[in-house]
Amino acid sequence: MDQIVGIDVGGTAIKLGRFTPDGKCLQSLIVATPQPTTPAAVVAVMLDAIAQIDPDNQTVAIGVGTPGPADATGRIAKIAINLAGWRDVPLADWLEIKTGKPTVIANDANCAGLGEAWLGAGRHFQNLILLTLGTGVGGAIILDGKLFVGHQGAAGELGLITFNPNGPICNSGNQGSLEQYASVNAIRRRTLREAAELGALAQAGDAEALTFWQQYGIDLAIGLTSLIYVLTPEAIVIGGGVCASFEFFLPAMKAEIEKRVMPTSRTGLQILPAELGNFAGIVGAAKLAWQRYSGS
Repeated sequence: MDQIVGIDVGGTAIKLGRFTPDGKCLQSLIVATPQPTTPAAVVAVMLDAIAQIDPDNQTVAIGVGTPGPADATGRIAKIAINLAGWRDVPLADWLEIKTGKPTVIANDANCAGLGEAWLGAGRHFQNLILLTLGTGVGGAIILDGKLFVGHQGAAGELGLITFNPNGPICNSGNQGSLEQYASVNAIRRRTLREAAELGALAQAGDAEALTFWQQYGIDLAIGLTSLIYVLTPEAIVIGGGVCASFEFFLPAMKAEIEKRVMPTSRTGLQILPAELGNFAGIVGAAKLAWQRYSGS
């Protein structure tokens, strides 16, 4: 049976998995990202890891998620946030030349969305949004079962939409983006506490923490309202570290969406926690490779 490799490249670790086309993971591996993270050094480590995970050369294609936008053809890492010296890196070409296997790349949040859509919380839906609430806020859009990347490959930057036009300046150049209110860094800035600490306090019944999560849910709902009106997804899947406190912000989030979004635009809408955790990226990268290789 044909097999595929999914790779998730991060600033500190590179995760790999070898999969069958139906999503069974035969082997996985995590290796340290080389420091400094120059493209040549990272590719060398990736090639060594691919050889480890596929010693008998059974795989037919490779998918890679990188921390930043890829071009629309899935060939070039335009910029990789947290990787030094990455700009317009022809990563797919380099890996194809060295391995002889067709390779496709995509943004890591897009890969996580595709992973959740394939084998995770979104597997029962054809149209969904993934929102990752971590150091930043990332996202992915799945339409008719396919990853939507837009005409230049950079669509789905859901955390960069405007939440408050007078809010804090965002690295993107936007002001008051959703990321400035919903990310781990934003929570720390707004409360002087860590998200995990606020989660633990809420679990213990702390009134202040519970109030914070209610407001957080309202903020998240307001940010998502425009996306729901535009995309009318069947499901919104919430991932990332902040998702650990999902139970505390979900009720306020749902209530605010019901208040702001007409019933015709949210019929049957489900809001679900992500299921694959840190595994989502390699699952989605493998799915991307299989779709490109098989044309399905």
